[in-house]
Amino acid sequence: MNRPHSEIIRPEIILEDDHLIAVVKPAGLPTANAARTAASMFTVLQAQRPSGAFLGVVSRLDAPVSGVLVMAKTRAAAAELARQFRERLVEKTYAAVVEGRFPAPLGAWVDWHDRIERRGQERRSHLGSDRPAGRPAQGRSQERREGKPQALPDDDDGEVSGGECHVRARVVKRQGEVSLVELVPSTGRRHQLRAQLAGKGCPIVGDRVYGARLPYASAPGLGAAIALHAQSLGFAHPHTGQPVWLESIGWPAAWTERFPSLFVGSDRPGRPLPPKKD
Repeated sequence: MNRPHSEIIRPEIILEDDHLIAVVKPAGLPTANAARTAASMFTVLQAQRPSGAFLGVVSRLDAPVSGVLVMAKTRAAAAELARQFRERLVEKTYAAVVEGRFPAPLGAWVDWHDRIERRGQERRSHLGSDRPAGRPAQGRSQERREGKPQALPDDDDGEVSGGECHVRARVVKRQGEVSLVELVPSTGRRHQLRAQLAGKGCPIVGDRVYGARLPYASAPGLGAAIALHAQSLGFAHPHTGQPVWLESIGWPAAWTERFPSLFVGSDRPGRPLPPKKD
């Protein structure tokens, strides 16, 4: 008999108090699913809570992505955290292993994420450094809907219309056919980093949706994974207002096992890159 995911997956808890819980989500596990009985980080954590206890999804990571994820334990905390994500007040740092020699120095760049559309099993991302002709300044920009705690749509549900995608980046190390990069997005569109990296000719290892050639194995019993990791989150505590900084310590074990030479002497990711000076 198959054991439920809540018994197989033991979440790595970074911080928990009366208002929130922060964990490291494994790659291949959705943040939440429309069907509350389907395996997800939400159902794993909910199974460990008293019956009927509130748990609010305030931000999401794509199912193939690993890393720091926060959920709310009260409705008030859910509303406040969702507001911070929606208003781009949350600091986010990601690390990725990408194919190819990532261009450096790179610093900050902006792309126009015109659309991501479904065509069979493929999605094509249309990216460009300039706004498409005839597009108004505000476009039909649709921000990623972070944190409606009552709704649990699939992580990958819905379409994204046009909008600017801002990110700062630095190369940590290059080794052979791959590069280790750190990324700090200031916008939060669906698949943003995946699409932007592919648009630079450096898709994330394992991300075949965006043209990656190199395979990347997921953990047993979990879905497809890619080498993108949410390394840290910084925000104001929803109850006290005090600064909270959450980090996933070290590099993902799957990365160091797959690309050991890439991580010899590599700096461990930490605080976000400083803002670009005008």
